[in-house]
Amino acid sequence: MRGTRTLRNVHERIVQAPAEAVGALLDRLATPDDALFPTPVWPAMVLDRPLAVGADGGHGKIRYQVAAHEPGRSVRFDTTGDGLGTGWHRFDVEPLGPGRCRISHVLEVTMSAGRFAFFKLAIEPVHDTMVEEVFDNAERAVLGSLPHPPARRPRRALLVNRLLWVRPTGVPVPADARLLHGAFERPDFTDAWRIPLAPGMPGDPRAWRHVLPFTERGAEGNELMLGEDASHLDFRASVLVDDDSVTLATAVRLHDPYGRLYFAVVRRVHPYMARRSLRRAHRRVAFAARPAGERNARAAVPPS
Repeated sequence: MRGTRTLRNVHERIVQAPAEAVGALLDRLATPDDALFPTPVWPAMVLDRPLAVGADGGHGKIRYQVAAHEPGRSVRFDTTGDGLGTGWHRFDVEPLGPGRCRISHVLEVTMSAGRFAFFKLAIEPVHDTMVEEVFDNAERAVLGSLPHPPARRPRRALLVNRLLWVRPTGVPVPADARLLHGAFERPDFTDAWRIPLAPGMPGDPRAWRHVLPFTERGAEGNELMLGEDASHLDFRASVLVDDDSVTLATAVRLHDPYGRLYFAVVRRVHPYMARRSLRRAHRRVAFAARPAGERNARAAVPPS
């Protein structure tokens, strides 16, 4: 077809483990104990039902449907008309002997020339990194550790990762932020920003403590409160982690005319700084999380 290009991208790795062990990991794709997809650093694979032909989903903005599935051996996903193009990607596990196999991933997509150029420039470094980290996680899960250094993350892939990282949205201060609600009887200012948790991120609010550098003022359940006091104002920040998101909420109490004047200026930049702090903390916590292959290293090896 005129003005289109076909992209074919192939990755493969020899794993010193039985095909049954590695193949069992394929069948756990998009489940809560998925040991392969390299979350939370990269977008998780999400399907609308257990892995089977017809399941819809994707990762990030890439959308696809399960077109074929041979349990323990292969799974193919066909694109469903998002911006990527028309085609498919698939994982395969091929036995090479009693304790050795090959895991491979193939992407084949036909797209416009413009999208092809964009893919080669910006998306391919991310795709290549994700696939190699999938293979790393497979080896971690079946071997217990990597027999070689982990896949390298090129600067271009990390730049795209940073640019496309999920952004916080404004929400009311959660009712569950009890420490923050009890901090000041009548705060002069409150706001809250929420960002979704990715699979593999910690649910303990203290895991966020080292990336939000304020004095700890208390902790209760899934809430951590930080803050600082000054002669002109007192500031409190609540980090509240629930099942699917983390919320950074703020309360300020002003003491005098200087505090009101000072905060009149700060208030204009505070939303930007709060969003930036939460987004940066979210990314740092993601990169500090254990790899999926370590978190969910329970390969379903069939009995001999």
